[in-house]
Amino acid sequence: MGKTFTREELNRYNGADGRPTYVAYKGEVYDVSESPLFEYGMHFEHYAGEDLTDFMAEAPHGEEVLRDIPAVGRLAE
Repeated sequence: MGKTFTREELNRYNGADGRPTYVAYKGEVYDVSESPLFEYGMHFEHYAGEDLTDFMAEAPHGEEVLRDIPAVGRLAE
């Protein structure tokens, strides 16, 4: 499904300069460009263009927040 992103490629999708805003979680890459929570490329202390897998355990919500967010690819191992 979709493109395979290296971590370096994912980092470019941080919402800056009109670029899309992507995050990764459990190997999937999601397009959060339309999410008001990432409006400025940042959600609390978490930046777009990063793998948020390790941070989700500390979040006040679970992975259900990604249910309606489109997946655009996979994160390379």
